[in-house]
Amino acid sequence: MRCPFCAHEESQVKDSRPTEDNTSIRRRRQCESCGARFTTFERVQLRDVSVIKNGGKRETFDRLKIEQSVSLACRKRGVEQERIDQLVSGIQRQVETAGESEVPSERIGEMVMDGLRQIDSVAYIRFASVYRDFSEAKDFEDFASQVRDVGAD
Repeated sequence: MRCPFCAHEESQVKDSRPTEDNTSIRRRRQCESCGARFTTFERVQLRDVSVIKNGGKRETFDRLKIEQSVSLACRKRGVEQERIDQLVSGIQRQVETAGESEVPSERIGEMVMDGLRQIDSVAYIRFASVYRDFSEAKDFEDFASQVRDVGAD
């Protein structure tokens, strides 16, 4: 594993343990060159899945993109990182176990929306504003009123 500090190719594993949700292994490593310590995570990848973007372009499914989007939507909302990790792991599992080699980006976006709706309504609206491409304040108002109506039931 390449050291993030000095880019040396060799590191030694000092400690390994499963994460709390048992979806990955956390490894503490030490660089053999500079001695710096860093953490890596090892996850199971069941199959290669391609994401079909709106323009028809295909790219490899990237868990990190979902994690970054969800983290950004949840920023300063008090949502624990563990909840974010559980949501992202759940989406990754659904995508990889669906039995399809290609998944439309819209389906992944809807999975994220469904998950965020359960976690935090503000994060849900933040994500929706980018995902659904809100262009003016009225779009926010209309969507927020729908969220409020759902919460009132």
